[in-house]
Amino acid sequence: MFNQLREDIACVRNRDPAARSVFEVLFLYPGLKAIRMHRRANWFYRHGFFFIARWISQRASRKTGIEIHPAAKMGKRVFIDHGTGVVIGETAEIGDDVTLYQGVTLGGTGKETGKRHPTIGNNVMIGSGAKVLGPVVIGNNTKIASGAVVLQNIPDNCTAVGVPARIVKQNGVRVDSDLDQIDIPDPVAQEFARLRKEIYSLKKSMNKSYEGDGYDEDI
Repeated sequence: MFNQLREDIACVRNRDPAARSVFEVLFLYPGLKAIRMHRRANWFYRHGFFFIARWISQRASRKTGIEIHPAAKMGKRVFIDHGTGVVIGETAEIGDDVTLYQGVTLGGTGKETGKRHPTIGNNVMIGSGAKVLGPVVIGNNTKIASGAVVLQNIPDNCTAVGVPARIVKQNGVRVDSDLDQIDIPDPVAQEFARLRKEIYSLKKSMNKSYEGDGYDEDI
């Protein structure tokens, strides 16, 4: 237990340049507190003490603003930075050396039973506000950009951005040179543009039809 705690503190100090001391991380970092409480809740859940497990997880949520279902599986050296608004669902699985920023959701879509939450590989970074929904798999060494919404599997060694998320880099090679984390296309605007084009095409077709029938607008 103490070895695991030392490992957790070390991973925070390695990834957060604002961490000044072991005591600061141990007593003042909500992400570390949420993970430590989750491990206790998970132990009770695995041993059939479901009420106690949920009580611990809800207490952790009130104290830290981070909600982790006690059944969720979490690997080693997971770092939740800041953490406010992080939600991790019941059947979520998180690998080793994963970093989650504030507002991340590892959730379901509300339509599945059984395995309905994401599986996150090793050495994955998920940016602030990103949503990974459904029983999707995020590969090892992958980065999910801030604000992205992931609805499909992402392979190893990728960077994904946008709504819905698209792979823009894989194995260090850029997949789409016209897309970056700042200039993410707006899907609503794209849909409006498509509808305007379709309406224009229909009007043009109707006008040709009227002219062929000898229709006179002045009559």
